[in-house]
This record gives sequence, C-alpha cells and structure tokens, in this order.
Amino acid sequence: MRRRGFGAAAVVAAITVLGACSPAADTGRPPSTTPPAPAASGTPGSGSSGSPAAVLGQPQSVATGLDAPWSVVPMPGGERLVSQRDDGEIVEVSADGAKRSVGAVPDVVSGGEAGLNGIAVWRGEGGTWLYAYHATQADNRVVRMPLLGAAGSYRLGAPEVVIDGIHRASFHNGGRIAFGPDGMLYVTTGDAGDGTASQDRESLNGKTLRLTPTGAPAPGNPFGSAVYSYGHRNVQGIAWTADGTMWASEFGQNTWDELNVIVAGGDYGWPVVEGRAGDPRFRDPLLQWPTDQASPSGLAAQGDTLWLACLRGQRLWRVQTSVDTVVGGPVAMLQGFGRLRDVVVDADWALLVLTNNTDGRGSARDGDDRLLRVETVAAE
Repeated sequence: MRRRGFGAAAVVAAITVLGACSPAADTGRPPSTTPPAPAASGTPGSGSSGSPAAVLGQPQSVATGLDAPWSVVPMPGGERLVSQRDDGEIVEVSADGAKRSVGAVPDVVSGGEAGLNGIAVWRGEGGTWLYAYHATQADNRVVRMPLLGAAGSYRLGAPEVVIDGIHRASFHNGGRIAFGPDGMLYVTTGDAGDGTASQDRESLNGKTLRLTPTGAPAPGNPFGSAVYSYGHRNVQGIAWTADGTMWASEFGQNTWDELNVIVAGGDYGWPVVEGRAGDPRFRDPLLQWPTDQASPSGLAAQGDTLWLACLRGQRLWRVQTSVDTVVGGPVAMLQGFGRLRDVVVDADWALLVLTNNTDGRGSARDGDDRLLRVETVAAE
C-alpha cells in the first residue's frame, strides 16, 4: 500500500448483520430519493446535522494478539467476528474477550495487501451466511459460507462463489463488503495497479459493485451489470448515514485521499484526476486529506456522523454530515494506537476499532493488533 445513542435509525445501515432483503433500489439511498448532486467543486456544505457531534470515551482493549485483522462484524449475542488477512482465519471474539477460531476461509492466498479482507453477515432464506472477500492464486472474489452453530461454537460451511474474476495484485485490492439499506451486497474493488481498468465499465476493478445476495447484478444498476460506480483507485470503506446516503473512503496516490458520496453511475475520476478537480465529467470528493493524514480504510456511520479509520494517518477522523453534505471540518481522534484498519458501530452503539500494525514491513509496533471498544457520547 502506498503509502451510544444518537438515533436507532442508523443501526441497520451501520452494522452488516441484516435481516431479509428489502426491495431493490436504483441507488444506495431509499428508492424514492433522487441521487444527490455533487457539492460545488467538492466544497463541504453548510447547515446543521441531524445528530450532535460526538466525543470518545476511554478506549478499552476487547482482544489482543490478533494477526493482521482486516474486518469486524458485531453479532447479536455480543460476540464479534474478525477476519485475518494473512492466514485467512475467521476469529470469534466473545463478549468477555476470549478468542476462538471459527475456521479458515478456503483457498485464501495472501501477499501484500491481498488475502482475506472484508466480511459481512446476512440472514435470509437458507439461514445465516458469512460473506468474505478474499484473494486466491488467480483473482479476488467474494464467497459466502453457511455460518453454522451459535455463539461460542460457530463454524463455517462449504463456500459458494458470489462473484469472481476481480483482478488481484500486491496492492490496490479494495476488499470492503457490506449490505446496504436496500438489502443488496456492495463490494469495493481496487484498480490492482492498472488505472485504466477504473474507467473501463466492462472491468470489475476500480469500482463499487452492487449485487443480490446470491451474486447477480442488482436490479436497477446503472449499466445492467454488477458495476454501480467507477473511476475509483482503491476504496476500502463504505457506509450509509441515517437518511440512506452512501459514502466511501478512498486511497489516493501521492496527494489526496478522499471521502465521497457514492451515486449510481458516478465516475470518480481515477486515474484522470486525484482529489478535487472541478471537472464536470467527474464527481469531486466532499473532503480530501494529504495522504500522511489519512490513508483511510474502514468507514462507519453513526446517525449522521461518519468515522474514518486511517492507516498511515493513525487516527480516527470524525465527520459530521447533513444528507449529502459535510458540516464543518473533520476532527482527528483516537491517536496513539498505530494503524487503524476498520471501524464499525457495535450493537450497544459504541465503536469497535481494529488496529492493523502487522504490516509485514518491520514496523516498531508489528504484531500489536487488537480490537478496541470506544463509547461515544454527545458533546456538550
């Protein structure tokens, strides 16, 4: 790589454990809502947010000794499932912090940023399924496996391919997956080092994809394929705020990392532009950061508040939103824990944050990977 409670409406959007699918929508917003227009020249909006700004309580270590963790999913009983990139393991962390292996996802081949990346859980016909984005020897793909047993005894059934043929590389593999408010599966892919693929709507790389739970292109997709948006370099975070607006955090190259509103059919400019360009052909980011202040991976929505977990920037950015605009400036929090890989909203409305200091590059903090729990409270 180059480098508790503001309103229950967002819980469904923020947590990737979903019930049965709702009707398909044309965008990542509620079906009756028109996709938002971009803010002029990517300038943050003004106005008031539907939820107050939040401050963080004292972080608590829920689990330590994780190995290159990449994604965390809260479960109904208070346990959490964590993916480990390099060994392909799914780890169950109990409410009291005990760890056990649920099993290894078959055929994971790791290397560089590739391996076992994002996971999500879906409940519907046929039971409960664990979805996983991972690299094989030949490609990146999403598979789903029956999640059998119960808390303390989960195990994985045989995998089914949801989508494959996503090019893999040592870098820029994307890898975040989540179910949206519409019940569809959203998948982020990287350009795998080939920027031209991002502008090629026939390619699966450099895209956000929108699929049914079984892997078909979702009804209403803009191009009649799995592609939902394109012109991305390496999106590793997606989330939906309370009104249904879809957001994504994206790695830039050398200059600007981005926070974007994602709309159906949107072109986000890579590799032609990086950051705000004011070019009418492309959608500008709502916020941008120098790469040493961000390199954002996980993204969570808590009401109208967004949280970006940053790797190189080693901080959690808080961003207030109002519909499809940003209110005020971002605020840096949770520094001092090294690289932050993922952030999600737990069932009790606290944040769960994964550190990812196993970077394979001899980091001074190498191996110090943990799951943190941080309560949020409304600022006075």
